[in-house]
Amino acid sequence: MTQNGNLKRRVRARAAKTGESYTAALRHLREAQPRHADTQSVRLAVAQSSLFNDPRDSSALRTSGMEIRRLMRDAHRTGARLIHFPEGATCSPNKRIMSANGPCDVGPSDWTRFDWAVLSEELDAISRLARELELWTVFGSVHRLTPPHRPHNSLYVVSDRGDLVTRYDERMLSHTKISFMYSPGRQPVTFEVDDLRFGCALGMEAHYPEIFTDYERLDVDCVLFSTTGESPSAAPPFAAEALGHAASNAYWVSYAAHAPQSVTVPSGIAAPDGRWKVQCPADGTPAIAITDIATDRDHPARPWRRTARSDLYEAHKIDGDPRSDARNSF
Repeated sequence: MTQNGNLKRRVRARAAKTGESYTAALRHLREAQPRHADTQSVRLAVAQSSLFNDPRDSSALRTSGMEIRRLMRDAHRTGARLIHFPEGATCSPNKRIMSANGPCDVGPSDWTRFDWAVLSEELDAISRLARELELWTVFGSVHRLTPPHRPHNSLYVVSDRGDLVTRYDERMLSHTKISFMYSPGRQPVTFEVDDLRFGCALGMEAHYPEIFTDYERLDVDCVLFSTTGESPSAAPPFAAEALGHAASNAYWVSYAAHAPQSVTVPSGIAAPDGRWKVQCPADGTPAIAITDIATDRDHPARPWRRTARSDLYEAHKIDGDPRSDARNSF
């Protein structure tokens, strides 16, 4: 199922043997396999796609698949190595359409309303095209579990060979999602393309900085953050947080939302300095934006911030206050 299955087994074995946490064991194994010291780059395309929110509509599911594949071809023509799509790119089920209580009241989702057979056909077609184009493709989709378990809200990672190498399941779900719609995920997910390491985040997880600092500890070069963007008014906070996470963690952040949101903030790729390197058109239409993301392994920002977040300052702190009433005077 995952490209890193053997690595995960080694990490768990080391953690069991040493008593380390999973993250500490993973870092040790990563450091034991040093990466290239020079600057690496990957041409990344970020997409803003149409919003399809009725999983009962088989024609809409097919249309979403065709649009995804059209944007994949557009990215391929630019020389992109990886394309990143929004949350629910295949379909982002509307909570009222799915509610077993009817559209007026939001209740438990009735997942028998989803045309799973058509979705499966579209997923297969996307994978085949990824192999044909030799294009890594990351896109949002609902991941079905065995009933009565609710599905996951997921990001699929399809390699340039057309293989589903890993899947990220949203962990920090909204109130409606956790109450009525989805099962939460359990762990961060990383994968590598041409020696750059990518992490995945989804939905409303931009609101949780611990998701992004955890990926910094996992030594990623870029986080792919996908959200729905159903309401244009919701875009500014998410986009601002994407820029902030890029700057505070000194890595790239790709921000993919649906096209309707682009009239406020389009999809884009934030550089490690916390500024947009490139953005899609702000006109409400499906589109892509492309840039080369490069990581300088010798840049001092990330090593220093890791040092600063450790116990660096403890030895420099003063015990007590040399002035008797310092807290109440200038």
